[in-house]
Amino acid sequence: MKRTGFDNDKYLNMQSEHIRERIDQFGGKLYMEFGGKLFDDYHASRVLPGFQPDSKLSMLLKLKEQAEIVIAVSAGAIDANKRRGDIGITYDMEVIRLIDMFRSVGLYVGSVVITRYAGQASVDIFINRLKNAGVAVYKHYPIEGYPSNVPLIVSENGYGKNEYVETSRSLIVVTAPGPGSGKMAVCLSQLYHENIRGIKAGYAKFETFPIWNIPLKHPVNIAYEAATADLNDVNMIDPFHMDAYGEVTVNYNRDVEIFPVLRAIFEEIYGTCPYQSPTDMGVNMAGNCIVDDEVVQEASRQEIIRRYYKALYEKKKGGDKEGEISKLEILMKQAGISTRDRKVAGAALAREEETGEPSAAIELPDGKIITGKNQDLLGAASAMMLNALKELAGIPDEIDLLAADVILPVQDLKTSYLGNRNPRLHTDEVLIALSVSAAADENAKKALACLPQLCNTDAHCSVMLSPVDLEIFRRLRINMTCEPKYQEGTRLFYR
Repeated sequence: MKRTGFDNDKYLNMQSEHIRERIDQFGGKLYMEFGGKLFDDYHASRVLPGFQPDSKLSMLLKLKEQAEIVIAVSAGAIDANKRRGDIGITYDMEVIRLIDMFRSVGLYVGSVVITRYAGQASVDIFINRLKNAGVAVYKHYPIEGYPSNVPLIVSENGYGKNEYVETSRSLIVVTAPGPGSGKMAVCLSQLYHENIRGIKAGYAKFETFPIWNIPLKHPVNIAYEAATADLNDVNMIDPFHMDAYGEVTVNYNRDVEIFPVLRAIFEEIYGTCPYQSPTDMGVNMAGNCIVDDEVVQEASRQEIIRRYYKALYEKKKGGDKEGEISKLEILMKQAGISTRDRKVAGAALAREEETGEPSAAIELPDGKIITGKNQDLLGAASAMMLNALKELAGIPDEIDLLAADVILPVQDLKTSYLGNRNPRLHTDEVLIALSVSAAADENAKKALACLPQLCNTDAHCSVMLSPVDLEIFRRLRINMTCEPKYQEGTRLFYR
């Protein structure tokens, strides 16, 4: 069994209590900028084994009666059809998905704020759609010289032009479909308007990474840089915190760079700034809940290598990834690792060398590595998947989970009727065939029941997998990586 490195229950209790204290600090109302993913935070769960992907949501549910959700989204992102990289949907559709998900667990969604609105027709259509669904929508506008022109920003021609967002709870959680949505600007604009109305309110920032109270070059913090290598974020010592308290804490460049402006805005609104540093603004207790640093460090090293393989894959597919790859190579050196430290990669390549066929390998929860190679009926990843399930279910190797008379009709459907040129079954097709077989075959039923045990395991393929296969592994939460090379004879466009 894989060891746990993070105490999730302790985190939920500490985090929710710390937020309550921050609400009280500001007289009963707090605007909290919520960075990262509220739902499905798989990066955190990978680098902090024990952290649950829905931990942030669970924490908010502890504050359910106090919390109100405000979703910020940039008008420019809507107009450009910007998409979330992990799940592939546009920002406007992600706003709607977030509303549905928050409501489904009983969290109150107060409104949506359209930031940097400039009369875009596509945005007006989206606004009407939200209003017709009964969602309150507010518009915030571009401010010339933002964020450096503080006198203009904190005036009736700056924040004053923005529509005041009506809220009714003590904790206003400002979240967004992705980065660059204007969460901080929404919070500060609201502080300006609340102050005019004589309402006491404060601001805090909730970011899980980088973790402020572990070393700058701890693998967890390096893994955060790896995750944001495309944004060129850089972790750094917070100089403002060092000056104010003589303590070493970790933040990242964008927060450090914006802090003097943020402090000036606070002083313009309130006459004084409640914070001495970017670290002061945070409410992150994750560093206090690491219970096995060795486990967390190794998990983070593996995440850095996975990010590197992902960038190599995307470059091979035609992406402009040179800068990102160079940065990831530097981060790997800082962490003292290379691709040789990924056991499943070595196992897959060794199996390919032995058989002359594309191969895949997966590390089971007990540490055992199972491989699979290309066959007439199955691709390497599909064969690996079936072999792993057989191992977990205690089914002898010589027993076939899927008989040829089950696979062949599926192949015939693919090639004869659906126009596919590749007859081998993808992992999704294998799982469907296995689930059908489970109705009449006890071994297939036992194997299928073991599928959840593959969650959070690592796997690697010696050739590039199709997007279909990669999506299935993502959904199963199997951490799959690939060598950046096409299988010999692969078409650049194939199905």
